Amino acid sequence: MNFNTKVIHGGQHHESATGSVNVPVFLTSTFAQKSPGVHSGYEYSRAANPTRQALEDSLASIENGARGLAFGSGLAAIDCVLKLLNPGDEVIAVDDLYGGTYRMFTRLFEKYQLKFTFVSFDDASKIADLITDKTKLIWVETPTNPLMKLVDIKAVVEVAKGKDILVAVDNTFATPYLQRPIDLGADIVMHSATKYLGGHSDVIAGALVAKDAELGEKLHFIQFASGGILGPHDSYLVLRGIKTLALRVQRHSENGMAVAQYLESHPAVDKVIYPGLESHPQYELAKSQMKDFGGMVSFTFKSGKKEDAIKFLEKVRVFTLAESLGGVESLANHPALMTHASIPAEKRAELGITDDLVRLSVGIEDAEDLIADLERAFS
Repeated sequence: MNFNTKVIHGGQHHESATGSVNVPVFLTSTFAQKSPGVHSGYEYSRAANPTRQALEDSLASIENGARGLAFGSGLAAIDCVLKLLNPGDEVIAVDDLYGGTYRMFTRLFEKYQLKFTFVSFDDASKIADLITDKTKLIWVETPTNPLMKLVDIKAVVEVAKGKDILVAVDNTFATPYLQRPIDLGADIVMHSATKYLGGHSDVIAGALVAKDAELGEKLHFIQFASGGILGPHDSYLVLRGIKTLALRVQRHSENGMAVAQYLESHPAVDKVIYPGLESHPQYELAKSQMKDFGGMVSFTFKSGKKEDAIKFLEKVRVFTLAESLGGVESLANHPALMTHASIPAEKRAELGITDDLVRLSVGIEDAEDLIADLERAFS
């Protein structure tokens, strides 16, 4: 199947008892058994639930992986990956990453003797220099949050090749419509399914897709044993969202480009960070690795003043000042005070997450209305 067909039919089956086209929401904790240990494949919903299974099969299909898993949040999915590791193992992670991921790495898992090294992935040789015999995981975001840096997934995979190191890619910003890391050699793909996969700002969910069945089974055991599963109703909502993923992300990308071009020409704006602009330092990589450029845009002010960013964000009306991203509605965010506040100020400054940085999640409204709203907020 091609992608637009996969999001609707990939890994899916009509419900066997009634022929229902839509997957029913199986609101049950347990399942009747014919004899002790003899059942239809379902025994307890923490292990497997038919609605969640339908979502997990869809996730595997759209990312071209062997096994999909659905979790109660994106962070629960990351937590599952880290539980593959043992005390003393080392993780190399991209330096510009979601604040919640950074918080989990440094404030939760470091105390269990996991070592995390954060580095720019602009040059894969930098990663190679950091690898030791204890390195077991390389954690990638591309594009990164909120500075929209790109990571050459193939180059990272090549660095890890033959070294018993897993490569995991947070594909939340790009979605499988724009970028499929497993096709580029990654072992694990992670999503905050709250964002573009769900697409309607009505669910909190996470997802993993494993490249091969053996790794998928290890992750499923951790999911089952730790219990961070996604409930059946939320699974239904994400599955429904996936069915329109291609249409939505195509529109997000069109509007994202229109907004980025508008911002680039505005006299109050200093720097616009969007992979689809030729001014982006990794524009050529974006063209080669992604189908289109998505709906996430970050920018700074020529004044460099935090106050200007706050004033701007208080004046938007079509854009909503809120955390999160990837919904059909446009959102505006101040990373230093909101999504990335858990990263120490000195670390934010080192990365370039300045106090005048604004991150936009460009929705699927009419682009003219979005640009008019931005113009009004600048005035």
